[in-house]
Amino acid sequence: MPQPVDLRVVGLAAAGAAAGVLARAALEAPLEAPAAVAWTTMAINAVGSLLLGIVVGWLDGRRPLLRVFLGTGVMGGFTTYSAFAVQAVAAGPIGGALLAVASLAAGVAGAIAGLWIGRRIADVPGEWEALEDAE
Repeated sequence: MPQPVDLRVVGLAAAGAAAGVLARAALEAPLEAPAAVAWTTMAINAVGSLLLGIVVGWLDGRRPLLRVFLGTGVMGGFTTYSAFAVQAVAAGPIGGALLAVASLAAGVAGAIAGLWIGRRIADVPGEWEALEDAE
């Protein structure tokens, strides 16, 4: 039987997502050139991957409501796969391929660095969270 929905979790995720979306919009709204928006989206996703890695590494199994707010909410709202995908297609074959490779590399590097930093903050060096437990 399914578990009932915890409205605190939904509310924290929604509030965090609103904060993340506002932060992303503040960074992208002043930009007009499509290329500037695309590369800014890439930078936002890379920074978001780093910050999510820190949150996951730091909080791990502790403070689940804070993890939902920061990880699922704020970082979920701040980063965007759909805008990245559309911008990569709009950039054409060469530009889109460059943007896609750069975004993927920056995101993975950010996540690795973030997990390392988060583990150091939590004082759990050398431990990696199982993939299915990551946000």
